[in-house]
Amino acid sequence: MGKIAYIFPGQGAQKAGMGKDFYENCALSREIYEKSSQLLGFSMEELCFEENDRLDITEYTQAALVTTSVAMLAQIEEMGYTPDVTAGLSLGEYCALVSCKAMTFADAVKVVRQRGILMQEAVPLGQGAMAAVLGMTAEQIDQVVDPIDGVEVANYNCPGQIVISGKTDAVQTACQALKEAGAKRTVPLKVSGPFHSSMLAGAGKKLGEVLEPVVLTEHSIPYVTNVTASYVEGTEEIKDLLVRQVSSSVRWQQSVENMIAAGVDRFVEIGPGKTLASFVKKISREVSVYNVNTWESLEGLKEYLGR
Repeated sequence: MGKIAYIFPGQGAQKAGMGKDFYENCALSREIYEKSSQLLGFSMEELCFEENDRLDITEYTQAALVTTSVAMLAQIEEMGYTPDVTAGLSLGEYCALVSCKAMTFADAVKVVRQRGILMQEAVPLGQGAMAAVLGMTAEQIDQVVDPIDGVEVANYNCPGQIVISGKTDAVQTACQALKEAGAKRTVPLKVSGPFHSSMLAGAGKKLGEVLEPVVLTEHSIPYVTNVTASYVEGTEEIKDLLVRQVSSSVRWQQSVENMIAAGVDRFVEIGPGKTLASFVKKISREVSVYNVNTWESLEGLKEYLGR
């Protein structure tokens, strides 16, 4: 049998009510939410389970998503399952680090709370933007975008879906140029800043200061980093990669391709939504994906993993 990868979604997957069934059915999951509330000084249960106007604000979203995905992970671990490799899209990389035991949950949720604040404050509202580009290859997009000052590729999600990021006017110029070059569509994203662009380099530098006192643990399970799409097996470069990740392109397609090349044929997406599953299916038809996003989905996981 092939290898198993745990993958974790990033910002945008959040929704009111996420993880509530795990909170109600699993003591370990409940402890994760309660610990998060204690560490951050506000009710994580209220933020995640009830309709509110904070869940989509970056400084709250990031901590909420990490808490929810790790709460779901806690029950999967209790069932005795272990992956061969972990990875996460952008913010989800912190869940991957918790999953492979390189970082504690307490450190991860405290760091991403600060990460969210730093990213939120990095660029004044309205001065940065992001857009999804549909129907063009990464190479075609690079050719159009590279000569335009102030815009760059933020996410290589999957074939046919690339995200660009940068100064608002530069993103608009790039969108027009991309449509003229053959893009099916360009879709402005509802985000509060130009994430994963060089405009966030200052936020990354400040994040380095937040990460400085964090103690990382040697991990036997590797994780795949967004910055290079490579396997990371030691702790030496993790902090630098997390700093760079804030302003670097997310190489998700390349990450999945590298995991498949290393023998992964089953992916388990842990967290709300099914975003990563749709990406994986577009990257390769030779592998399968299973979503753990509700308490009921755990029953099918047993059959999927066959253990």
